[in-house]
Amino acid sequence: MPLFFRKRKPSEEARKRLEYQMCLAKEAGADDILDISKCELSEIPFGAFATCKVLQKKVLDLHDNQLTALPDDLGQLTALQVLNVERNQLMQLPRSIGNLTQLQTLNVKDNKLKELPDTLGELRSLRTLNISGNEIQRLPQMLAHVRTLEMLSLDASAMVYPPREVCGAGTAAILQFLCKESGLEYYPPSQYLLPVLERDGTENSRDSPDGPTDRFSREELEWQNRFSDYEKRKEQKMLEKLEFERRLELGQREHAQLLQQSSSQKDEILQTVKEEQSRLEQGLSEHQRHLDAERQRLQEQLKQTEQNISSRIQKLLQENQRQKKSSEILKSLENERIRMEQLMSITQEETENLRRREVASAMQQMLTESCKNRLIQMAYESQRQNLVQQACSSMAEMDERFQQILSWQQMDQNKAISQILQESAMQKAAFEALQVKKDLMHRQIRSQEMISEQRWALSSLLQQLLKEKQQREEELREILTELEAKSETRQENYWLIQYQRLLNQKPSSLKLQEEGMERQLVALLEELSAEHYLPIFAHHRLSLDLLSQMSPGDLAKVGVSEAGLQHEILRRVQELLDAARIQPELKPPTGEVLTPTAPQEPPESVRPSAPPAELEVQASECVVCLEREAQMIFLNCGHVCCCQQCCQPLRTCPLCRQDIVQRLRIYHSS
Repeated sequence: MPLFFRKRKPSEEARKRLEYQMCLAKEAGADDILDISKCELSEIPFGAFATCKVLQKKVLDLHDNQLTALPDDLGQLTALQVLNVERNQLMQLPRSIGNLTQLQTLNVKDNKLKELPDTLGELRSLRTLNISGNEIQRLPQMLAHVRTLEMLSLDASAMVYPPREVCGAGTAAILQFLCKESGLEYYPPSQYLLPVLERDGTENSRDSPDGPTDRFSREELEWQNRFSDYEKRKEQKMLEKLEFERRLELGQREHAQLLQQSSSQKDEILQTVKEEQSRLEQGLSEHQRHLDAERQRLQEQLKQTEQNISSRIQKLLQENQRQKKSSEILKSLENERIRMEQLMSITQEETENLRRREVASAMQQMLTESCKNRLIQMAYESQRQNLVQQACSSMAEMDERFQQILSWQQMDQNKAISQILQESAMQKAAFEALQVKKDLMHRQIRSQEMISEQRWALSSLLQQLLKEKQQREEELREILTELEAKSETRQENYWLIQYQRLLNQKPSSLKLQEEGMERQLVALLEELSAEHYLPIFAHHRLSLDLLSQMSPGDLAKVGVSEAGLQHEILRRVQELLDAARIQPELKPPTGEVLTPTAPQEPPESVRPSAPPAELEVQASECVVCLEREAQMIFLNCGHVCCCQQCCQPLRTCPLCRQDIVQRLRIYHSS
């Protein structure tokens, strides 16, 4: 389903600017520029291209508008040299743009173009092309035919063809790439620029004795003068624009003041309307009471009048009867009739006619009297009906006016109530926003107070820890000085004593396990120079059969870290088991106990090779906790300075700061 968008109507300022620029372009002695920029145009105005074509305009400035397309008539502006459509909504360029053979500058920056037409290659005089700020990813290959192009501005990071590396290298690299893709030979634009500048004066250049260099300098000077004049005019127009914007800003300020005054006047009018409404309500209530009283009074008067008329009619009937009896009665009836006629507003003419008739004949008068009475009664009835209708119509009219006034009052009251409700809703929303802001501020203040308390507690704890650390460092320095003082004289024998102590403190259970190992397995480890793994093999009770079922990963888990040694041990074990299957006599008998190859402990009479006991260092306490005895030895440094609990998190020796490769527990023999 297609979508239709309503075109935005230009503002009053934009419309006035367009009219001013069009009038300025048509004036005599105007420059070669048609500037209709910043006019909020969604399409080219009627007559703009005709003005450019007739007046031979060379510069067409359409920047900062809302144009989505350019008409095909653009190709008829053959004298156009500069086209600026920057900051619009253009989706594509017309193919007729290739007919602008004298176009030297084309600026389509900040639009919505996705591709360029191939007819751009026909712009033989184009020197500057700006296509940045669009969605263009590929350049037309025909652009290689524009040999005069000196400056090409584009978004290199978004380009696919040519590659972004080529686009980032500059205009010359882009043109060389396009020429190579088109099979053309690339020449610098300077070789093609001179004929373009001399195109307008070709005939004069043939007869000029100065040569092409002087012509080029003159043309270049002329163009510089033109551009300088254009810059001056542009600056002048900019000043006019600033003056126009200043006047517009003053008008906006005046408009804002008028709005403020109107709002204050509106408030005053509302107040006066409210007061007038209250007064009107009071007046309406009083008027209503007055109308009710007047209505009641009229009703009473009508009743009284009806009663009077009915009594008079009775009197007339009685008089009629009396008049039949005697002439005196007729005279009195005549007088009474005259009086009644005067009361009932009977005209003089009718009275005279009645008198003539009554004088002519008494009998005829008696006959006509009855008819006249009927006529009087009918006139009375009609008059009464007219009075009643007039009273009813006046009452209805007054009721309508009263209902209209009540409706106006209700409308004003509804408007006032809606305005009050709207203002109360706005005040409620503002109060809620202020309350939320206040709650946030209180919450931030409470969190900041909690953070400050935590910071204070942490700072006090850090100071205490720093003091304790300083005390520990001083104690460690004292211990180190004591140890250095003790070991300065016997430094060479110290490590030998520690090693001898380590050997003497070897657990008896480990010794028994080493003695129970298979002889062939012990010989194998000694042959592979891996006798230091004997305690590990004895601790895990490993045999040849068990090793044949293990993998290098299993040996690594046991403690054999060298990969080559793992494979070699498994290979030699498999060879020994294969040889034992072939020659069963080579297999050691079950339960055979291996005699340890290490030298047996010397008898008590034999003195150890270690230094005498008086050279042994006394048992020291842990340098970390300073409470328990030092029970762990660190390799490779050999220091015994920590207990079992404190050595686990350490990675370096506390005394010499060397990396700890292995930790060994010291067991004191009983």
